[in-house]
Amino acid sequence: MKWFEDKDGAVIAFSGGVDSSVVAKAAKEVLGGRAIAVTSFSPTFPKWEAELAKKVAMEIGIRLEIVNENELENPMFVRNPPNRCYYCRKGLIEEIKKVADENGISLIVDGANYDDIKEHRPGLKAMREAGVRSPLIELKLGKEEVREIAREFGLSVMDKPSMACLASRIPYGESITGFKLKRVEMAEDFLRSMGIKQLRVRSHKNTARIEVSNGDVLRVLENREKILNRLTQLGFAYVTLDLEGYRSGSMDEVLK
Repeated sequence: MKWFEDKDGAVIAFSGGVDSSVVAKAAKEVLGGRAIAVTSFSPTFPKWEAELAKKVAMEIGIRLEIVNENELENPMFVRNPPNRCYYCRKGLIEEIKKVADENGISLIVDGANYDDIKEHRPGLKAMREAGVRSPLIELKLGKEEVREIAREFGLSVMDKPSMACLASRIPYGESITGFKLKRVEMAEDFLRSMGIKQLRVRSHKNTARIEVSNGDVLRVLENREKILNRLTQLGFAYVTLDLEGYRSGSMDEVLK
């Protein structure tokens, strides 16, 4: 990616997903040791994703710095307004800037792609306010184009399903707690252990609303009793299957 050729260094907000991995790989190829990936371990980031981020960083060969951000210490985030992600990103960028300053690097980039600007993404506003740049947006590269680049790079995450932080499973206006986040993480881990890759367990107070792709509906129904038993053990009183299936950002539908 020629975007980095006139840069003298870059710090990449890195999640280990397809988009940020492509940006990190491109930066590493051009900038070498002056490219640094930063991953935040927080209550909203599933443990398996955190481990995957470490693995992908090693695969790319990029230096990885881990910062710890606890969004639950921010009252505005916990209140869970529609612009919740704005407050999360504000805290994250402060931690990333520390890494950039320590290494004498002024450029911070993220993995936002061109399709993201068409969706409800208040976190992008926080990034722009902080001067963070998005190479994929500037190059007008959307999700499918980025996946194709990931395949050309030979990245192991080239077919990884899109993910979002655990807070996205909780409806706007319902307070976010560590218990709710952990319960969702454990519920999704259980479903994933059945071979279901693209899924969400949306937490509506004491009700779990399961979203899976059409091809996995039968698998959920065949394991109905196991799923019901596990999710009620986790504290859900009701367990439902969303007939509309998985779709990214379904919690944003109420905003329309």
